[in-house]
Amino acid sequence: MTLEEFKRTLDSASPPAVAPALIALWHDARGDWNAAHSVAQEVKDDTGAWVHAYLHRKEGDLSNAEYWYQRAHQPVATRSLDAEWDHIATALLAR
Repeated sequence: MTLEEFKRTLDSASPPAVAPALIALWHDARGDWNAAHSVAQEVKDDTGAWVHAYLHRKEGDLSNAEYWYQRAHQPVATRSLDAEWDHIATALLAR
């Protein structure tokens, strides 16, 4: 699935059949931060940590975000939130 195909699913009532970290991003893009956070918390690998970091950055909790970026083995993001969402989604779709 490409990033554009993934984004087209945002109008659907339910997420596509993708990895859980991508489902968290799907919920976030639809405006449901709490659902996104709940899903990301349950993903016990670096993909979940990366999405978790993004979500805490988005809510403005930068110290918590930094912790999760470290757990994800990713640098702390400095790009816009939209650009970061695209970057993470693209990377996860390629796995």
